[in-house]
Amino acid sequence: MIDLRSDTVTQPSRGMREAMAGAAVGDDVFGDDPTVNKLQAVLAERFGMDAGLFFPSGTQSNLAALMAHCQRGEEVILGQDAHTYCHEAGGAAVLGSIQPQPLDNEPDGTLDLAKVEAAIKPDDSHYAITRLIALENTIAGKVIGRPYLADAVKLARTHKLSIHLDGARIFNASVKLGMPVKDLCAGFDTVSVCLSKGLGTPAGTVLVGRKELIERARRLRKMLGGTMRQVGVLAAAGLYALEHNVERLAEDHANAERLGRGLAQLGLSVEPVQTNMVFVTVPADAVSGLAKRLASQGITVLAHGPRLRLVTHLDLDAADVDRVIAAFAGCFARATSQAAD
Repeated sequence: MIDLRSDTVTQPSRGMREAMAGAAVGDDVFGDDPTVNKLQAVLAERFGMDAGLFFPSGTQSNLAALMAHCQRGEEVILGQDAHTYCHEAGGAAVLGSIQPQPLDNEPDGTLDLAKVEAAIKPDDSHYAITRLIALENTIAGKVIGRPYLADAVKLARTHKLSIHLDGARIFNASVKLGMPVKDLCAGFDTVSVCLSKGLGTPAGTVLVGRKELIERARRLRKMLGGTMRQVGVLAAAGLYALEHNVERLAEDHANAERLGRGLAQLGLSVEPVQTNMVFVTVPADAVSGLAKRLASQGITVLAHGPRLRLVTHLDLDAADVDRVIAAFAGCFARATSQAAD
């Protein structure tokens, strides 16, 4: 099977499974799981932060971060396309009573900082208190560069706001830019670092940040039901991934570029590829049945509309990509032949 739905569908490698099986464990609720403690410390050091905290998922890590920054009734400015806004079930509003102030993302995935500044509320009892700016990197496969991030941090500091980064695929951005994550994320108060997207772990995200925010997040993690016991078996997968699966993300990027070129040569509209995501638009009348035709050849995609997202990952190689291109070519060749008949 070739699964292009997401980079979360990967299977742990043999080496990762061996690391998990041999992990030293303890009760993490008491703070004595040595493998969890090591993972948290390693990532905090790598990002230049005071501390880290292990979470079961990126969604919970982002939620705890936003709740650590904002009190009930306070506001976060974020993008309309941000995962924290549109793909996390409204948790910040429902569970944190945090008001989202969404802004349209620019074509490159950024937020117009002039619009961000204009959205900051005045000190007036009619308005929620603006407390936080939340960004995402990468976003829809697009890399947000350091100059923009530095300007966003400067804006937050000027207005005495906190700033959080959803770094679900921050290592993709780091590898693409050739910049250490410590430098790329400098100035952020918190960063949510997912280990199960692209890095190949079965689960887990580490929130890194300033000590006092991580301590607030620890209490919130308990409140949200995220504390676990002998979770070093998952933390070991994270440590393995950091050692073996970061630099190889460049292979995923190369495979995505290969896929994008191949689909474009079929006459399909392909958006510029930056990391491991290919966005391709197929004719509307070809969407119906496309997923079934591909599935019959062992290829799984999400086809909810003409614009498809195809994601490369460590379980795919160049030969798999060529097989996908050939399958797309066959699908559209058949569609053209049927239309001619």
